[in-house]
Amino acid sequence: MSTSSAAHTDPGRRPTPPAHGPDAPSSGGHHSGSSHGHHNPPPVARATLVATAIVALQAVLLLAFAWPALETAPRDVPMVVAGPAAAADQVAASLESAQPGAFEVTRVDDAAAAEQALRDRSAYGAVVLGPDGPTMLVVGAASPAVAQLLTTVAQQQAAAEGRTAEVVDVVPADPDDPRGVALTAGLLPIVMTSIAAGAVLALVVRRRGAVVVGLLTYSALAGLAVTAILQLWFDALPGSYLVNAGVVALLALAMSAAVAGATAVAGRVGLVVTAATIFLLGNPLSGLASAPEMLPQPWGALGQLLPPGAGGSLLRSVAWFDGAAAALPAWVLATWALAGLLLVVVAPSRTGELTAGGEEVEDREPARA
Repeated sequence: MSTSSAAHTDPGRRPTPPAHGPDAPSSGGHHSGSSHGHHNPPPVARATLVATAIVALQAVLLLAFAWPALETAPRDVPMVVAGPAAAADQVAASLESAQPGAFEVTRVDDAAAAEQALRDRSAYGAVVLGPDGPTMLVVGAASPAVAQLLTTVAQQQAAAEGRTAEVVDVVPADPDDPRGVALTAGLLPIVMTSIAAGAVLALVVRRRGAVVVGLLTYSALAGLAVTAILQLWFDALPGSYLVNAGVVALLALAMSAAVAGATAVAGRVGLVVTAATIFLLGNPLSGLASAPEMLPQPWGALGQLLPPGAGGSLLRSVAWFDGAAAALPAWVLATWALAGLLLVVVAPSRTGELTAGGEEVEDREPARA
């Protein structure tokens, strides 16, 4: 007689306990974890939150870009006066009376010393006292806005004294861009693309060495392309094309490497903080549209310690002034670039990255479900 294995069980075998876990059927046909899952807000609440966040971002952008422009005014703009001490003191008092706190006046011996101060970028303007009356020297290449301001001051004082104003632009801006519009407008695309390049390379490329190569490649190409447009197409930059391209490349590397390094170390938090610092602080505080001394302090000085401001100052120095006053902005950009690259190199390894021995390493953090 045959026995059915389905009808009888081995009396010596311990019964198998009922299954538990995600594969076991739940009683009543309902998923047991549904009552403990994350409760998503309703669509209307989510839409309201998104709209509110966008408006908040809009307000921050408006404050960041409009406030410096509305508060632009001369504040201790460095000037020199060439002439006898008594006459120089009289000119300084006249400038202070016309616009209190606008100018910081220093006396020099003669017209040659005054012109050299402008070419060294230690002053924005000079009043040279001569037998035929005072002459105002300006440097449009350093700041078209300040040059226009000083020209207006000279014309007003000359009109009050019943004479014709004498104004000489020692280092004029490019005749094809006398107001410096191309340089100012060209900064924003460089800032935005550099932030994007650093973020994409840090989030998409898995190998640290490849990220560094990508940053260097992007910066070199950006320098060549941007300078070709500004200098060869718009005729808005004088000087050596390759030197100017090197400055733009260093600016692009400083921003993109900083974003990539912060993202590699701190993830999306590092990305947001660094991008906001460069875009919301560095760009409006760069002083390219006016001058650092035209911005509220200490914000104008702070802007020169961020890549956009340092890059604009360095490009002006090498393009129009033979490298005068280029040391500080060059060091600022180099510091940002080297710090960013160092952060990329020392950041924790991620999946897919190869060690020095050629072996693939795993994530140091457990993967999220």
